[in-house]
Amino acid sequence: MADLHEDLHEYTALELHQLLQRGEVTPLEATEHYLARIERLDPEVGAFAVVTPDAARDRARLVRREVAHAAPLWGMPLADKDLHPRAGVVTAFGSRAFAGDVPDESDDLVRDVDDAGAVSLGKTATPEFGLPSYTEPLAGRAARNPWDLSLGAGGSSGGAAAAVAAGLLPFAPGSDGGGSVRIPAASCGLVGVKPSRGRVPSGSGIDRLAGLGVVGPLARTVADAALLLDGLIAPRGYPAQHPFALRAPGDDGPYLGAAIRGGGRFQVGVMLDTPWDDFTDIRVEDEPRAALDRTIELLDRMGHGVEELPPSREPGYPAAFRTIWQAGAAGIAVPPGAEHSLEPLTGWLVERGRERTAGELAEALGWLTAFERRTIARFAAVDAVLTPALAMTPRPVGWYDADDAEENFAQQVRFTPYTSFVNVAGLPALTLPVHDTEAGLPIGVQLIGRPGGEATLFALAAQLERAARRGRRRPPVW
Repeated sequence: MADLHEDLHEYTALELHQLLQRGEVTPLEATEHYLARIERLDPEVGAFAVVTPDAARDRARLVRREVAHAAPLWGMPLADKDLHPRAGVVTAFGSRAFAGDVPDESDDLVRDVDDAGAVSLGKTATPEFGLPSYTEPLAGRAARNPWDLSLGAGGSSGGAAAAVAAGLLPFAPGSDGGGSVRIPAASCGLVGVKPSRGRVPSGSGIDRLAGLGVVGPLARTVADAALLLDGLIAPRGYPAQHPFALRAPGDDGPYLGAAIRGGGRFQVGVMLDTPWDDFTDIRVEDEPRAALDRTIELLDRMGHGVEELPPSREPGYPAAFRTIWQAGAAGIAVPPGAEHSLEPLTGWLVERGRERTAGELAEALGWLTAFERRTIARFAAVDAVLTPALAMTPRPVGWYDADDAEENFAQQVRFTPYTSFVNVAGLPALTLPVHDTEAGLPIGVQLIGRPGGEATLFALAAQLERAARRGRRRPPVW
C-alpha cells in the first residue's frame, strides 16, 4: 500500500480500528477519506439516502476531543439505516410520505453508536419502511450491487450492504425482521449477522410484533462483523445494559475473540427444506447449491460432523407469517393525506393489515410461538444448521413486480425462503460468502445457531472464511 491515508478503504474494519487506537489515523482523517469515496462512487451505487459531511466532520473532531479511546467503536465511520431517526437529519424511512421529515430525537440504536464513539456519515438507503427484501424505493435511487450494477443489493439493509461492499464504509449496522441484514449481505458478498432475540439492547426484537426485528452488523470479514456487534451490544462497555428483564441466553460476548481464533469442532446439520415449500415453488439455483456443496466439503475436510436434517413440513407457516407482516404494516403512522403516495406493495400491506381482526392476529402469534418451539427442538442435536443464504443469485434491478403485490410477495419468498423463519424462532444466524459464480459474483451460505449461540457461529464462520481462501476480493466499483 503506497500511502496509508489514501488506502484506508483497503484495510479491514478491525485494522482501521487498530490504526485509530494507535493514533496513526485520526477520526477526522478516516471520515474525510470515506466522505471522498462516497462523493466519487455513490452516484452510481445508490447506497446513501442522505450524506451529512459537515455533521460528520464536527462529530469526528468531537470524538477525538471528548470521547475516551476505550469506546468500542472510537472514531470508526459508519452510517445510520434510513429507518433509524437521527435528530436533525432527514429521515424518510425510504418513503415519499416522509420526504424531508427531520426528527427532533434520535432512536436507541443511533444513541448507542454515538456512545460507542462511532462517526455517522449519513443515512443508508432502505426500501419503503423496510418492508421488502430489495432496495428500490420510489422515494430515491435503487441500491445497486457493487459486483454488478445491473443487479440489486437486496434489502431492506440494501444501502448499508452496497456501501460496505463498495468500500464506502468499513462496516455498517442494519436491521433484520425477516432477513434484512442477511439478504443484502449475501447479495453483496458480505458477512451479515442476525443476533439472537434479546441480544442487542437497542434492537432486541422483544418490543417488536412477534419479536421479529433485531439489529445486526454488515461487514467484509467475520472479525469485522464481531467488532461491530460487540460495539452494538455494549456501547458503554461490558456488562451490557439491557432495558428488559428478558434477554438472550448465554453471555453477551465480546465475540471478537471467537471470530479471530476460530476454534472448535462442531456438529452441523444441513437443512434443504423451507417453511414456504407449500406456498410456492421453491427451487435452489445451481450457484447457491454449489456454494452449499462447497461449504459441506470444507466442513468435512476440517473435521466437523455434517448430517442432513430430515425434512419437516410446516403448512401453516405462510399464512401466519403473512398475517404478522401485514399487521406490522398496519401500524405504520402514515401522515394524514399521504396514503396516496405509498408504493403499491406498502399500500397493499397496510390495507390488508387493517382488515385483520384481533382474533386473527392472536391466532398467528400463537402459531408462530409453537413453531419457534418446534424449530428449536428440531435443531437441538446440532451446534449449527447450514442452509443456502439465498435460493437465487441477486436479482436484476426492476425484477420485482411493481403492481401486483401478491406476485411481488411470492417473488420475494422464492428469492429468500431461508431467512424469515430464523426471526420467528429468535435464533442467531450468520451469512458469509464462500463461493463465486463464473461471472465473479460472490455466493454465500447461512449458518443458524442455537439460542444464544453467537460465539459458535463466529468460530465456525472464521474457520470457513480461512478455508475458502477467497482473499480480499474487490468488486469492479472499488
